[in-house]
Formats: sequence, structure tokens, C-alpha cells
Amino acid sequence: MRLIRSIDEVRHFSRQLRAHNASLGLVPTMGALHEGHLSLVRKAKNDGGAVVVSIFVNPTQFGPREDLSRYPRNLDRDLDLLAPMDVDAVFVPEAAAIYPPGFDTFVEPGAVAQPLEGASRPGHFRGVSTVVLKLFNIVEPTFAYFGQKDFQQAIVVRRLIEDFNLAVRLVLCPIVREPDGLALSSRNAYLKPIERAVALTLNRSLRRAGEVFCSGEASAQAIAGEMKAVLQAEPRVQVDYSVVVAPNTFAPPSRVTPGCVALVAARVGSTRLLDNLILASPNTSDEERLLLALAV
Repeated sequence: MRLIRSIDEVRHFSRQLRAHNASLGLVPTMGALHEGHLSLVRKAKNDGGAVVVSIFVNPTQFGPREDLSRYPRNLDRDLDLLAPMDVDAVFVPEAAAIYPPGFDTFVEPGAVAQPLEGASRPGHFRGVSTVVLKLFNIVEPTFAYFGQKDFQQAIVVRRLIEDFNLAVRLVLCPIVREPDGLALSSRNAYLKPIERAVALTLNRSLRRAGEVFCSGEASAQAIAGEMKAVLQAEPRVQVDYSVVVAPNTFAPPSRVTPGCVALVAARVGSTRLLDNLILASPNTSDEERLLLALAV
């Protein structure tokens, strides 16, 4: 496993990898790795090509009152986790390399980036889209692996790939959860023990959405209302949004069908958490749910 910090070096190395492999997979991360990230690496490895993991805490996707300064960073631990996974390289650039003095060009994503996370975190997807485009241009991967937990982000990236005719294929992988249902997130490290228990309310609200949908309810408003009732029953959860949307527009559908997505964002204490569920029949696997959502 090669640790690379410079853009020129990773560009040269990735071209060497592509010359000797059928494909090159990129797993973009902000570090503080957990089993969710590692599942993306395993998927990339299982797909049979070379694999580069990037670790970069992207300052342009954090708002002025967000947690950039305290975002968890532990490069040694991240490298220890990646070492046995046989990745080809780990790209760890400095912020000054990605955004050198005078940097002044950003990607402005369109309508799919405006609601929900876009409304709650103005400028967030501008920063995400810009750094993702830069990473794609630097590493030139065949495949890029993203997690379902940040579902709107993944769809913004898919739109970026389509609109700029990028020669990279998005691979979206299911959410990885703790045994009790909590979605894995680097920000879970902020949760105090009692807050972690409270955070399970998000998953309970999504399970309720799934139950109501499977009972035959097709109204987005009615399903979202059931989610809201679960969340409001826990006063320590401060809800940002809890909605059911069409996965291609992030607007409420006129009728909820398999592949529509229930999403929730909320604060538990000072920690903002995201979770989602792709609605489908109970016996539908996580991978099949993703195919349903991405086909809409």
C-alpha cells in the first residue's frame, strides 16, 4: 500500500495502475474510517481492479458554523485499517494542494442539490461537487464508490458525471449499520452514550415508514407524517427534515412506489445525523433497493 501526498505522484501512479489493470476504483473519503468505508473498499477490491482510497477533509463543503475544526482525524488509524485490505494507494493531499492560492473555480450543482441538504447546508454540495470533480480528474478512475447513507450526495455526483460526460461509473453501496440499526457515520464518535441510544430514533422512524408503505399507503405526506410522529416522541431529537421523495428529483412523488426514498436528518445533542431507507417490499435486499432507486 503506497501512501501518496502529491497530485503529480498519484496521477502518475494511477496511470501505471490502469496500464496493468482492467479498471481502477476510487473510494473517496474524509478519513475517520469505519466499517461503512471499508465495505466500499471491499466492493472495489471484489470488482477486480486496482483501488485507490483518498482521505481528504474537504474544507469547502463545511459551512461557517459547522464542524470542520473538530471533524475527527486519525490518519495512522485509517492507514492501519486499510493496510490488510490490499489497496494499491492511499491519496492524502494537503488542502493547499487541492485549493492552491488563487483557486477560484467551483462547480454549481443544479436542482437536485437544492432541497434538503442543499437547503440546510448552503454551499455544501458546491464544495462536494468541486472536490469530487477534482479527484476524478486527478485519479482518473474507472469506478467511484459511494455509500447510500449520503444518498442525496450520491445523486448529485451521478448528475455531475452525466452532465460533464465523465468517464467514470458511480457504484452506490448499501448503508452499513450497527447490530441495533444505527447507521455508521464518522460523526457517531461525537455521541455521548445516552445520545447514541437516542440516535436510534432515526432508524425507528424509517422502519415505521417502511411498515406503512408495505401496508399499502401510497401518500408521501402520510408516510412522512408517521415518521414525524416517531421522531417527535423523542424530545431529545431535533428534526431538520423527515420526508419521502422521488430519488431523481428529491421532491415528494404524487404516489409513492418502490424505489422512493424516506430520508431523515436530525440533531442529537450537537451532532447532526443522516439516515434513509429505500422503500420496497419487505423481502427486497439492500442491493435490490438501490437498483430500484437508481432506475427511477
